[in-house]
Amino acid sequence: MIQKGDNLRILMIPDGVPAPLQVIAKATNCTLNLQTNTEDAAHKDIVGMFGQPVVISKNWSISVESFDVTDAATLLNAIKAGTKFKVLFSETATTNNQTPVVTSYMRQGLAYINDITFNWNDRELSTKSIQLTGASPLEVVETAPQTIEISVNSTFTRGQFVRLFISSNNTATPSRVIGAARQLSLHVSTTLENATTKDTEGDWQIQEPTAVNFDITSSALVNADETITSEVEGADLGNLMSYYEAGLPVKFEIANVSGANQRTKGTVLISGSVIISQLQVNGPTRQNADYTTTLNGFGPYVVGA
Repeated sequence: MIQKGDNLRILMIPDGVPAPLQVIAKATNCTLNLQTNTEDAAHKDIVGMFGQPVVISKNWSISVESFDVTDAATLLNAIKAGTKFKVLFSETATTNNQTPVVTSYMRQGLAYINDITFNWNDRELSTKSIQLTGASPLEVVETAPQTIEISVNSTFTRGQFVRLFISSNNTATPSRVIGAARQLSLHVSTTLENATTKDTEGDWQIQEPTAVNFDITSSALVNADETITSEVEGADLGNLMSYYEAGLPVKFEIANVSGANQRTKGTVLISGSVIISQLQVNGPTRQNADYTTTLNGFGPYVVGA
């Protein structure tokens, strides 16, 4: 029987937390990837040219895309702390299509978030893409676990209400917002190393985190005539060129905004230091000139101010 894709969901919760599993809300896609690592065991006693692969190890990963970014602080803190998550891949049913049902392919295991991207696009729904890599064997679930359901009517976040603020150096409070912004993304990745040993039972790879990196991407129109409010200065292209040429870290904050031109800083989502690593200016014929800047994380980030 062919299954509709909206019946397959990912549920997760930090490992060791005495609470039910929770579905990743407003998911638009979820994928379970299984991979087997083999070696060719052919030897001189075997006649012919064909290989004889044997299984050395197996690993698994899960990817999810979602409209929901309201859990950004929780996920960013978890990545920073190296938190494992209990993850379930299952067919779901009942209210809001969020309750797992026992099927032949329901699987559960522990995993680390090794890659996540938050997108705040102008006047579009904010989104996140999350990648989890298995840190334990992926096991068959015999009975449906306890879960919690999320209201399908929870508020969507519009990307235009989140902005990137930067400073002129690595000591001043970020107060300059990139003017005429169209897109803002925060990407965090974790480097995982194979920690499988002879004491590890089974043929599943065991992964452990060794490093965390993050970067920010923003694109904006080149617009010299944009109105600048009194609360902030405009981080125009000239400022960014100077920051790039200096090659020194600057402070940043990604924050909710309000007020005239959506410039008044509100709740800070994440802050820290970055170096401008890439600045691309585009001037196409008969189209708006724009620029894209990439900022690489310098040291740890702080969730909140």
